[in-house]
Amino acid sequence: MRYILSLLALLLVFSCKDSKSREAREPISKSETSVKEKDTSGIEAISNKEFREFKVRDSKNLTKADIWAEINPQMEDFTEADYNSLKSYILERDIPTLQKNIAIGDLNYEKLVKFYLYRIRKFDRENSLSLNSVIAINPEVIEQAKIADKTNFIQAPHPVFGMPILLKDNINASGMATTAGAVALKDNITEDAFITKQLKTKGALILGKVNLSEWAYFFCGDCPSGYSAVGGQTLNPYGRGVFDTGGSSSGSGVATSVNFAAATIGSETAGSILSPASQNSVVGLKPTIGLVSRSGIVPISSTLDTAGPITRTVMDNAIILDAIYGYDSKDSKSLNTNRVSYLNFSTQNTLQGKRFGAPKRFLEDSLYTKALSVLKNKGATIVEIEEENLSLPNFLRLLNIDMKKDLPAYFSNAANSNLKMKSVNDVIAFNKKDSVNRMPYGQNLFYGIASDEGDLDYLKAIKDTLKTNGTSYFNIPMRKHNLDGFLSVNNSHAAFAAVAEFPALTVPMGYTNEGEPKGLTFIAKPLQEKQLLEWAYAYEQASKTRVSPKNYN
Repeated sequence: MRYILSLLALLLVFSCKDSKSREAREPISKSETSVKEKDTSGIEAISNKEFREFKVRDSKNLTKADIWAEINPQMEDFTEADYNSLKSYILERDIPTLQKNIAIGDLNYEKLVKFYLYRIRKFDRENSLSLNSVIAINPEVIEQAKIADKTNFIQAPHPVFGMPILLKDNINASGMATTAGAVALKDNITEDAFITKQLKTKGALILGKVNLSEWAYFFCGDCPSGYSAVGGQTLNPYGRGVFDTGGSSSGSGVATSVNFAAATIGSETAGSILSPASQNSVVGLKPTIGLVSRSGIVPISSTLDTAGPITRTVMDNAIILDAIYGYDSKDSKSLNTNRVSYLNFSTQNTLQGKRFGAPKRFLEDSLYTKALSVLKNKGATIVEIEEENLSLPNFLRLLNIDMKKDLPAYFSNAANSNLKMKSVNDVIAFNKKDSVNRMPYGQNLFYGIASDEGDLDYLKAIKDTLKTNGTSYFNIPMRKHNLDGFLSVNNSHAAFAAVAEFPALTVPMGYTNEGEPKGLTFIAKPLQEKQLLEWAYAYEQASKTRVSPKNYN
């Protein structure tokens, strides 16, 4: 029934598409997008869907042999026995523990890299447990690990030094194509994105690229989370083909959960970190927009996009955030904040005396109420609240108009100069030449972008209303009840947090009777990432709910 309802919702969205596009040709005043409107303008089109009958599982454009051609010769000296001997030092170990094991000589960076590579090759594609989470491997990563092992330090390095990191494949990284999952970008070899440079500057090792919902799930509309033409269908390790992977950072969530890297980087417009992190029982942070650079990342919306870390623990999340954030003069929304260390957040009980708003509609969820009990036992006050009766009108229109201008800007400024793609229309035309292999689920959302004639004045009116509604949604109950934060489930409030530009962090809170993971999501005011990390760490240590996927140990 839920599958049928999802399809009906999608049909409604797309049946309204023409009228919405015509609407853009007429002037719009701010009063026409008042807070009283109930039309969410198609948020359902970029939300998770209960698909179970996939048209495509394995990629028709990428094979396991393609991925490993350059790496296999470099792995000949690493055996199954080597892999098994290192499990206890690496599996489910956080970054501080990995660094400790390296410092005492039980491990080194080369062995760490080869362990992850062996593990990806063993599990990820073309076998009975395949997850299709990895798209590409950095052909130089083993040599870079050897260099890391030979490095002598005068001062202690950043904790991310030598850690193998997987990037969502909409983030530019030299030596590998940045495809956004699209065949149209298979030759998009670029320079590093700003956040890739941030990682490398601190000594992190870019292990490779992970799969995603194609074009960050703003492409097909009527398709499963985690599908891309390049990477195929990403699958959830807690239930392959049964549980949704979440999107769009599906590969980031899956790869983190099954220990394919020390950590991964995802990106979010409205739920694309929170969703896959929750669905795969890991920790995901959607930062305040502007804290982390977007330069060199294939965009949806310059208004709402952000990158962020996906990790197995809150401590690791703080380490990765500390490594990647920073001011970028090329990013129009980059925040020039004072340098803050996210490495020294308090690990004491920071929940004592804190007040959190808990929407009453979640109180029927036994995992949520159990999480609230944990928070109460640590001294927090839980205030049951009725949510504000506000909507997000023209949300999809915002994404349409932004991407229509932001994607050509990426092509001009950050993509490979030899690419023939210059606009959304170019991509549409390219895909039509081989629809079976390039767009088996269609490209309805791209058609919507192309046909949307909203101008910059219209865009400003939409943004003003959405920002007002989003901030009011959180600020009204926060002021009324003197709240420190807001407690959600998975990505349920991702769209409101997006338009309000509030940070959000999800941490595992348990599993349903069927075994599907869920996350407790903390939401706070802008630039309160350190508080989020402190609250989530205290909850994580008190609850200890994460269990690794059983078939991947």
